[in-house]
Amino acid sequence: MKVIIIGAGVLGVSVARHLAVAGEEVLLLDQRGVGTGTTATTFAWTNSSRKPDPDYHRLNLAGMEEHGRLAEQLRGAPAYFRSGALQWADSANERRLADNVERLRGLDYPAHWVTADEATRIAGDVRVPASITSVAHFPSEGYVLPDLLVTNLLADAEQHGARCAIGEVEGIAEGPAAVAVTLVGGRVCTGDRVVLAAGRWTQRLAARAGIDIPMVTGTGRGAQTVGLLGYARSPELDLRCVVHSPGLNLRPSAGGHTVLQALDLNAGVDPADPPSPDGDIARTLAERFSALLTDPGRSIEIDLRIGFRSLPADGHTIAGYASARSRVYCLVSHSGVTLAPVLGRLVAAEITTDQEQELLGAFRPTRFTGARRSDIEVDQRATGLGEQ
Repeated sequence: MKVIIIGAGVLGVSVARHLAVAGEEVLLLDQRGVGTGTTATTFAWTNSSRKPDPDYHRLNLAGMEEHGRLAEQLRGAPAYFRSGALQWADSANERRLADNVERLRGLDYPAHWVTADEATRIAGDVRVPASITSVAHFPSEGYVLPDLLVTNLLADAEQHGARCAIGEVEGIAEGPAAVAVTLVGGRVCTGDRVVLAAGRWTQRLAARAGIDIPMVTGTGRGAQTVGLLGYARSPELDLRCVVHSPGLNLRPSAGGHTVLQALDLNAGVDPADPPSPDGDIARTLAERFSALLTDPGRSIEIDLRIGFRSLPADGHTIAGYASARSRVYCLVSHSGVTLAPVLGRLVAAEITTDQEQELLGAFRPTRFTGARRSDIEVDQRATGLGEQ
């Protein structure tokens, strides 16, 4: 079987790897290059602590577990770290954190309270401000270095025969015996199946095949899809886990660098007029970062990067064929980094065996059939949008 995968982000490359390992012929297409879309601008926190929907929670748990197994299989430098995560609350947020910890404990999700001193030992080179009234530790969570993960996945996929090419898709046409993908410039690639894993471009490309995949597509100031990350090059920190504090989230990166996320600042970000390195948003991010440093007088250098989330219309993953007779498998998720390993395995299994995987049953694109767009809304709790 020949499978054409459109989109070489973390989801597409994961599916490509599993299909190639299974012995299928795989062509991976991307308009810009591997890992250059949404995957390049993600906070990359592996978790299921803010997924109240039971089916989505189970899928994310499976994704977390799959990361550990995948890390043992891939060559290359480690890209996944089961570091645990800390969530700090002040008096304004402690009730919400307490309610979530209680909910997660009821689901047997590892969560417990720690003191400020314990949190400091767990987190490493940051301090817990005096305003923090409670701290919860989630030891099964972690983070990914997304560029390295994609590199390792692609290397393994190519070792098993997958091919990767640059090409912008112009059209997708299904026939009775094959599906054809036409690229800008006229080249046509044919295969037995197509996996549409193009992130935020999925809705537009699906429409070219006559498939309706409802997504949030706005990219203006304050749009739900727009996210800002700060990449702190200085100071170099010994940060040992993911930290969520009121006003700022932190994630370790390579070389002692730190990835910063302040979700409340996203509302002021306009991709058409990106925040300047010395503007208000940059200063606010630097001030919040400085407040968490053990030595707040250290020099801070932060690069800003705007990303666009891959956000299905209801906030939940989409995984499945467009219809019972379709050769186009649609795959898009807001939780791409957490879910990539397990979705890669499950989607490849559905394509190669034609056997439905139970974990994906609630996430078929057919759930939108007949629904009015006005009746489909993103579940903010399901995605964590707007939460610190």
